[in-house]
Amino acid sequence: MPDGVLVLLLLVAAVVPLWLLRDPRALRPSAAAAEARTVSVVVPARDEERTLPALLASLDGLGVCEVVVVDDDSTDRTAEVAAAGGARVVAAGVRPDGWTGKAWACETGAGSTSGDLLLFLDADTVLSAGALGGLLQLHDAHGGLVSVQPHHRTVRAHEQLSAYFNAVALLASAAFTGRRARHPMAFGPCLLTSRADYERVGGHRVVRGEVLDDVRLARAYDRAGLPVTSATGGNAVSMRSYPDGMAQLVSGWTKNIASGASAANPLASLATVLWICAHHVVAVGALAAVATGTTGDLSRTTALWALAWLVVALQLRVVLRSAGSFRWWTWALFPLPLLAFDLVFARSAALTVVRRSVPWRGRPVDLRRERAPREAA
Repeated sequence: MPDGVLVLLLLVAAVVPLWLLRDPRALRPSAAAAEARTVSVVVPARDEERTLPALLASLDGLGVCEVVVVDDDSTDRTAEVAAAGGARVVAAGVRPDGWTGKAWACETGAGSTSGDLLLFLDADTVLSAGALGGLLQLHDAHGGLVSVQPHHRTVRAHEQLSAYFNAVALLASAAFTGRRARHPMAFGPCLLTSRADYERVGGHRVVRGEVLDDVRLARAYDRAGLPVTSATGGNAVSMRSYPDGMAQLVSGWTKNIASGASAANPLASLATVLWICAHHVVAVGALAAVATGTTGDLSRTTALWALAWLVVALQLRVVLRSAGSFRWWTWALFPLPLLAFDLVFARSAALTVVRRSVPWRGRPVDLRRERAPREAA
């Protein structure tokens, strides 16, 4: 490859995150209180007996007026664990035709609460002591819908393979460019809104058949003239996704890629694709240069590829710092998580094109364009 082309690719790899992550806006913990307002927490849950204890423990003492866990036809001890953790358990009941599981659970939960503010949380999220105050401050400043992409806590080695998925989710969302997006984006794991605004846009009824209920809800707020504000979790809101092994990780990211591709910002998606392509070129070119090089011979071309590797690795490290707690080898040996991304992306594409659905939590996620009833956890 000509040196000039390689330099151009490195510039692409460097510029894209500078644009798409210009303002990552990490949520800042705060001691702010709800004062005269009341906050109701709604947690849609399906087979979440393992994740709920950490979330419920983190909510204890935050000053919310109630915590409602909506049991969405779980096959494990979700209801018992939620009750033991101090939450009020509400059964989702029979889901009407045309509703996804999560949208129906959120609508059911919102309807069974009384707070002035509604905080929707996924069961695998955890809040710090000042997270609620930070959320309230952000909502006071902007109003409308506030969403947070939680900081991804990685523990086991296989969880490091989520690196590029997390990076792409942040970049392609175009939520952190520092400018008002033409296509507003929200992140479903953590959503805060006033009940008045929620009812004004029609609640989850307006997204009842959408797999991407969070993104479509953001569009509904935008259509109603209400702002949508996103932040990264920082040290205030975190999550641990897919801790149970590779099978869970592959299944989860397969579903997320398949359902999220159509909702990403087009221009941001194109830039993210170019960014990923640059990483592929550097990975393949550098490894090929090493494989074909002579021992002890550090040619100009080999040195350039080594520099390219270093630039890409360090730049990935910067992006991942906004996404989660990834170990050093994740970015230093970036071709490993990049290969994992490629394999899962290929699997997701195949299922999307051939079956038009992907499995998740025992339910099929229907990806057909027509407005037919769809299943989603």
